[in-house]
Amino acid sequence: MYNVEVAGQTFEIQTNGEGFVVNGDPVTLDISMIQDGYYHVLHGTKSFRAEVVEVDRTKKRLAIKVNGRLYPVIVKDRFDVLLDKMGMNSNAGTRVNNIKAPMPGLIVALSVKDGDEVKAGDTLLVLEAMKMENVIKAPGDAVVKSVKVKMGEGVEKNQVLIEFGPV
Repeated sequence: MYNVEVAGQTFEIQTNGEGFVVNGDPVTLDISMIQDGYYHVLHGTKSFRAEVVEVDRTKKRLAIKVNGRLYPVIVKDRFDVLLDKMGMNSNAGTRVNNIKAPMPGLIVALSVKDGDEVKAGDTLLVLEAMKMENVIKAPGDAVVKSVKVKMGEGVEKNQVLIEFGPV
């Protein structure tokens, strides 16, 4: 069983030996792959051309173009649905409250300020330690609540460098 959200609408989809069951109704589709990422879909007497434009397996998101129109798609399996019901969705574990210094060192570059929005992998600052520059990156999407250090400042191990707030 999958919960699939397409452009804001959620569908419960199951597979059986003959096809799909969507929101409790059997649906028969004839799907043919034209080439990698391109498909021809027949549903009854209607014909559709589908293209998988983008796939993000870690976030379980797709972008699919059907007859030239782009649709964002989010796929959740039964475990994702169960975790959501328990209030333990997969995004809950990736929330970061702050960044601490991994070692003593000197702040040699600062790329963010209070109020900045950052995405996972964005460079936050550079910490020089033992004659090496260590680039500290954002572990997830967040908003910078407070930058606790200044350029040229020395820091200790585990000192809070940046605090994050909700996105």
